[in-house]
Amino acid sequence: MSFNIALSGLQATTQDLNTISNNIANSSTVGFRSGRSEFSAIYNGGQAGGVNVMSTSQNFSMGGSLVYTGRQLDMGIQGDGFFVLNSQDGNTMYARAGMFNQDADGFVTDPAGNRLQGYSVSGAGNLQTGNVTDLQIQAGALPAKATSTIGLISNLDARVDNIDPVASPFDPDDAATYHSSSTVAAYDSLGNEHALTQYYVKTADNTWSVHYMMDDVDVTPAGGHQLTFDSDGMLTGGDSLTLNINDPAIIGGASALNLALGYDKSTQYASDYNNSSLSQNGYTSGELNGIRLDESGMLYGTYTNGQEQLQGQVVLADFNNPNGLIPVSNNAWTATNAAGQPIVGAPTTGTLGSVASGYLEGSNVDTTAEMVSLMTAQRNYQSNAKVLDANSTMQQALLNAI
Repeated sequence: MSFNIALSGLQATTQDLNTISNNIANSSTVGFRSGRSEFSAIYNGGQAGGVNVMSTSQNFSMGGSLVYTGRQLDMGIQGDGFFVLNSQDGNTMYARAGMFNQDADGFVTDPAGNRLQGYSVSGAGNLQTGNVTDLQIQAGALPAKATSTIGLISNLDARVDNIDPVASPFDPDDAATYHSSSTVAAYDSLGNEHALTQYYVKTADNTWSVHYMMDDVDVTPAGGHQLTFDSDGMLTGGDSLTLNINDPAIIGGASALNLALGYDKSTQYASDYNNSSLSQNGYTSGELNGIRLDESGMLYGTYTNGQEQLQGQVVLADFNNPNGLIPVSNNAWTATNAAGQPIVGAPTTGTLGSVASGYLEGSNVDTTAEMVSLMTAQRNYQSNAKVLDANSTMQQALLNAI
């Protein structure tokens, strides 16, 4: 009986050594989760029968440290969750290792070629949260967008003298015929940039006329445009205007420009003219030159024209029992019934953690603790081997006595 007990101890300790050596070997493996051998005593009808390894559990309670890499598609998870991967044979796998790149077709893949899963984007640029699919970064140029709105918040100097528009008609080349001006860029449908300049003329107390020039062509609407203010300097009239520009000398072969100008929150105080806000929503075409990922998993393409375009959103999955996951090669796990159904969602929602761009999560192996466990396993192995040696010596002594 003692022989079998010692033999079971050797077998169990060998499995423990396998677990410890695997932990130590993967101490630098990105996203690795350390394992622990869990022993169980064996009894047969109340008689001691030795020991076996009941299970090898994985440590999902403690995360690895995040290491900065600076690479655009490296991702580290802060908190709970797993990246969802679609393998080349169509199986779904889960990983904490966020080493991703683009393949030749723009799909986001890990080093083994498994494709990262996420929410796709419709042709109109809207996120489709019900559609989990392979994430792909569109490498094509971002088309130009014609300017449709222009917003200005300015202060017009209430201290200036009025200008009689009859005695001194507006002339953009004569600074004596206007008080102040500002210029904003506007883009047509072909991406050509046009300079729209507004000239402000105070024609009466609390009343200003605005003249518009685009590319040195007068585009002021018939009847002109006026801004009126109350006695407290707040804008009371003329807060919006639409300029319809279809002069071929300006737009060439592009579509007509329809610019909605807004002057809301502009003021007339006794201080120098200034622009506190100047904005427009158009841009020229641009080429993809980078990728940006935020903590909620939103993946953006960045373009040479300074714009960004949403490409998709990374999703994460979580399980009621992560220890039910089976580890497989290439830093991944596969799901089993013991793990439960995957709970898939966007990062930072529910119990799911956030995604850190430019970081990788290291292994959670404590090398010092593993070395101590290694010495303990070695002692256990030697002790069980000593029992076998003593048992063999006793049997030999018995045979010699017969």
